[in-house]
Amino acid sequence: MTIPTSERPALINVAYRLLGSLADAEDAVQEAYARWYALTPHQRDAIAAPAAWLTTVVGRICLDVLGSARVRRERYVGEWIPEPLPDPAEWIGGTDPADRVTLDESVTMAFLVVLDAMTPAERVAFVLHDVFRYPFADVAEIVGRTPAACRQLASSARRRVRTAQTPATPSVEQAGVVKQFKAAWEAKDINALVGLLTPDATAVGDGGGRAHAVLRPIEGAGEIAGFFAGRATSGLTFLERTVNGQPGLVVLADDVPVAVLAFDVVGDRIRHIWAVLNPEKLRPWTAGTTPR
Repeated sequence: MTIPTSERPALINVAYRLLGSLADAEDAVQEAYARWYALTPHQRDAIAAPAAWLTTVVGRICLDVLGSARVRRERYVGEWIPEPLPDPAEWIGGTDPADRVTLDESVTMAFLVVLDAMTPAERVAFVLHDVFRYPFADVAEIVGRTPAACRQLASSARRRVRTAQTPATPSVEQAGVVKQFKAAWEAKDINALVGLLTPDATAVGDGGGRAHAVLRPIEGAGEIAGFFAGRATSGLTFLERTVNGQPGLVVLADDVPVAVLAFDVVGDRIRHIWAVLNPEKLRPWTAGTTPR
């Protein structure tokens, strides 16, 4: 029995939402396929639903990765932000189309950050049940707990999401706010930047020790405005792009993407900014580009 390649996109979509990293998602799916092909033909023939079997294996691998990720994050330089993804139409050549994640409300940066604050078991139970509609009986097999326990895990995760949620701002309005932020940033207009930020706004950068980034979150509209105005240097180009399904910005240096910014817009102001500068997390934005 063989597994059609059409299963790979679905598995990548599950793994990315569980891990917040396309690279780790690809590794998890690759490992699941390796385990499938390590089975004997007789063992594979005995599996009634290969796609369900692969999903179960991917879920268990992701659960293990999430457990070890907490230890790895302790050694990570600075803040860790989920890997940003472009709109499918904007993926740079070099990325397998099968690895392109479907963008919806379950992959916005704000949502992924909330998922990252959950325990591994909460995250797996919530994503598989609430996002992908897997029955708790199936989730239980992956998490290694009873269906009732998985129901409680998902409920706890749901409360975390509700606590972090704010009223949704229409995409067109979000795009307008991001456009204004871009213009103010290019102009180094501190007052305009302050006016586009909530008073308690936060900005987080992720360089991973491979690119210069502030190691701790910047808090407050004034501090954030001053920080960005001071970094609008000549030679940089700012582009409006879709980031994880929402309006965002890409910063280019010599035509090469060096940073991707995601925003959490509440009403007509920005509450959170996530700036990813770690080049290892920018592969979908940079593959095929050559630094000058």
